[in-house]
Formats: sequence, structure tokens, C-alpha cells
Amino acid sequence: MIPESFIQDLLARVDIVDLIDRHVRLKKTGANYSACCPFHSEKSPSFNVNPTKQFYYCFGCHAHGNAIGFLMEYQGLGFVEAIHELAGSIGVAVPDERREGGHAPRRETLRDLSELMARAREFYKASLKHSEKAIDYLKARGLSGEVAARFGIGYAPEGWQNLKQAFPDGYDTPELLTVGLVVESEEGRRYDRFRDRIMFPIINAKGEIIGFGGRVIGQGEPKYLNSPETPLFEKGRELFGLPQAREALRAENRAIVVEGYMDVVALAQHGVGNALATLGTATTREHVQKLLRQVDAVVFCFDGDAAGRKAAWRALENALELLTEQKNIGFAFLPDGEDPDSFVRKQGKATFDRLIREAMPLSSFLLSELKSHCNLANAEGRAALVAEAKPLLLRLSTPILRLQLVKQLAAESGFEQREVEQLCGIKSYMPPKAPEKPKRNAPSLTRKLARLALQRPVLVERIPLEELPPSQERAMLEVILEHLPRLPSEPSYAQLLEYLRGHALEAEFEKLAGELIQLPLADDKVEAEFSDALTRLQENRRQGEFKDLQKKANQFGLSGLTAEEKERYSQLLLEKNSPRQKE
Repeated sequence: MIPESFIQDLLARVDIVDLIDRHVRLKKTGANYSACCPFHSEKSPSFNVNPTKQFYYCFGCHAHGNAIGFLMEYQGLGFVEAIHELAGSIGVAVPDERREGGHAPRRETLRDLSELMARAREFYKASLKHSEKAIDYLKARGLSGEVAARFGIGYAPEGWQNLKQAFPDGYDTPELLTVGLVVESEEGRRYDRFRDRIMFPIINAKGEIIGFGGRVIGQGEPKYLNSPETPLFEKGRELFGLPQAREALRAENRAIVVEGYMDVVALAQHGVGNALATLGTATTREHVQKLLRQVDAVVFCFDGDAAGRKAAWRALENALELLTEQKNIGFAFLPDGEDPDSFVRKQGKATFDRLIREAMPLSSFLLSELKSHCNLANAEGRAALVAEAKPLLLRLSTPILRLQLVKQLAAESGFEQREVEQLCGIKSYMPPKAPEKPKRNAPSLTRKLARLALQRPVLVERIPLEELPPSQERAMLEVILEHLPRLPSEPSYAQLLEYLRGHALEAEFEKLAGELIQLPLADDKVEAEFSDALTRLQENRRQGEFKDLQKKANQFGLSGLTAEEKERYSQLLLEKNSPRQKE
């Protein structure tokens, strides 16, 4: 576990402008820096970075966040990975409570292992140049030298100990066993794991070599051989081709997930650059999460046989809890005997693109698979359909899609919609009640106070929260006040937002922070704006109080007011009619 104090200190030390400029060329525009957004395709810059607030915001796609959030979205990193990447950029070590127990590998060790893998890649690339058999195989598959170089494709020669020559100490280098390049027999003899195979380097989001995939040339088993699980490589978290696909992913805003390395490379050869592959394992929740950080749409393109549909179902199960209204997942199934490699070579890019565009939505695939297991011609089958759907509906994170599925289930099963909801334990949908209009304070004033408190969190201590009408903004101010004692003195709102990561109001805080870039306010003007807002708050309160007393006096006469109310009414009436109030 990374201490919260370290994360806050890291955000205070990192300059978000320098960080983003290393990945996206920024241009100074007034108080901010701007660029074309790295998260969606555009021709004119709408992506803004504010150096004072240490925050970025896109007016086009509304992407926003701090330095940690940028690395997570841009490089597809997890939270802990982003912290390590950010700390490494300023040369500091990440403290980890697990390290004392020996469970967390040192960052320096991981870097050394990755450099070892990079040396192996150079050996495999050099070996490819001297193997006519391997070159002929790649040419027969239709690959150009440019695409082979783009993916760093190499060749592991025949024989048992060729890799030894790539390292000064030969097989005496113990890390070769750690990263899985070398295998040790029971007799203690060491030999190459990969032999007579086309080699595909597996590269993480930071461009580091973390593993290899080897495809046999011709006949042989296993057809694909991956690096084993190592300190560098976790199959369930990585995707082949992600660094090479990054530009196409942003342009298309869609990822295509296939099953093999050659499928990814063959699609790239034919102009489909947004394809990726899982690494010898079924699609995991981490895979889906990483993909949905990159794009709004994911299509799983698998064989149409039983194995392909089983793999697709596993992907569906791991996507249910990650879906939002802004994201969608589809499934494209290939004709019998075809894989993406053979299909795109025979049918061409246009036909493959159409297959992806017409992919079956997740909801349709879910229902079709469930219906295939149930005989809807009888009552038992229709009941089984609802029973099998229940756990899946409960895992869905988007209520709108759940409602659509409930309606379709009702139509297929013969139950009423409300009956399906009751059987599945789902709260019945009710149209949201229109919020009551605040009686006194204009919403813009409360929103303004919340923006000012986000820009300078310590201001929240001076806001009379009890005088604000119930609203989301008031709830946000109460959250800031609650967490203020745990934050550094004079915290920035980039630090505050990081502290609130995972909070129920996190998205609302980020929207509010986006408004600070849209409505910039210099730090030396914050106090004057805040004082003016408090003055308006007091005036609104007096006006509201006067209207309430006036209404009561009009309805019941002055005799209907208590002595205290009469005195207060007279005082407010004098203030209202004073020359100063009329100015």
C-alpha cells in the first residue's frame, strides 16, 4: 500500500505541464497551455493544461484530471503503475509497506530485468536477418519488412543454447531464469525456452519489453508459446500490440480484440491498426478495464465456433461491472474455418471493417446465448431464462442498459416487466422526481462558492454551510470540510481530487474542476470573489427572511407575528428602504 502522504507530496512536486509536454506537444496560450486532445481526434486544439491548478481539461471530450489521472488515461496504466511512473520521472522511490516483508519487487530490479529482455529482443531480431526459413515464412504470410520492424518481430534459432551468445556471462546470468528466457532441467542443465520460433516481443504501455510470444514455424505444438509469469509479466493484465495501436485507438476510439499475435500483425499489414490480442489467456477484468480507459468502444472478434463463443462469453462476464452509458462492447464472429488473419487476406479491409461495424451488441449476445440454453416453448424454459439472467443483470453497472434488458427479458419470457424486476431482485424503475427549486439562493451562487473552495480548499471553513439550501454543491462543500484536516496545509485542488479518488462524488468534483479551467480566476482575485459571494449569500438570506415574514404578515396581519418577528420585520424593512440598499 502506497502511503497517502507520499501521493500528496508527489503531486506537489510534479509539474503537470512538463509531464504532459513529454507526450503531447503543448503551446502557451495565455495563462494555460493547449494542444489537440490526445484522447479524441480533432483538428483544432481544445485540450488545456493549467499550470497553477495542475489540472488538464478538454472542451471537446471533457477529459480531465491531474498528473496521475493523465498517465492512467494516456498510457492505460493502473493507479499503482501510474504512481511508480510519476515517481520515476522525478527520480524518487515509491515507499511500499509490503517491501519490508519481501513481497514487492524493487523498481530498480524490474528495470534491470526489462533491459535483459531488450537484449534478448536484439538477438532475436538479428537472428531473423540470417534465417531464410523465417523470412520466407513471414513473406508467405504477407508481412512487409516495415510491419515486421514495427512490431519488433524476430526469430529464435533452432538448437538448445543459442541465446547464450547474447549475454557476456552466458547462462550464468541467473536473471535469465527469472524472466523465463532459459529453462533449467532437473539435472541442472540450462537451455533456451524458445527454439525455432517467430518471436513477438510483448511491450507494456511504457515501451518496456516484459515478455515474448513465440509462434512455431510450420507444424508443431504448442502453436504459440508465451513467456511464463514473471515479476515483469502478468498475462491477465497485458495486451499484445497496445503501444503500436495507440495512435489508431485514439483515431478510431475503438479497440478490436483478437486471439493471436499473427492476427494483430496481419490486420496492421492491411491497415487495421487498432487490433490487440490477449496473451494465451481468456479476457480478464483487467484487460477490459485497460481497454475502456483507452477507448469508448471495444469489439471482441473471435472464431464463430464453440470455443470462440465461449471466449466471447468470458469477455462479456468480465465487462458487465465496468460498463457505463458512455462505453459499449460488441462481438464479431468470423465464418467457420476463418481467423482475422485469413479473413482480412481473403476478404480485404473494407469487408473486415463492415464486420466490426456490424458487431453484435453486448445485450444482444447476452440474450442470444441465454436463449440458446433454454426451451422457450415451455414454462420451465422461460423460467430458466429469467433465472440464468438474474446474476448477470445484478452485475451490470449501468441501470439504463439493465432496464432495456429487463424489458427484453419480459417480452421473451412472457412475464410482466415488474415481475421480472421482482424475480431478479432489481428495484423497479421510477422516473426521477424533479428537484425542488431553491427558495432563496440562486444555484449559481452555491456553485461559485464550491468552485472557489475547490481552488482554495481552506475557504470552506468560512462558509456558513447551514445557510445554503440542500444541493449537490453543498454536499461537495461538506465533503471538503470533512477531509480538510487530513490534507496538507494550503492544499491544491489537484491534491484534494487525488485524495477523493473513488469517492461517490468524484465525478462531480472533476466536473467542477473542469469549470475552473473554463472560468479561470487568478489566485490574487480569489479572496475578493469569495468575499463578494459571502456578501451575496447574506443578502439572499435577508431577502428570503423578509419575504417569508411579509407573506405571513399579508396573510394574518401584523397581529399574526410574534414580538420577535415584528421586530425583525421592521429591521429588515428599514434596511430594504435605506438609501444604501437602493444603490
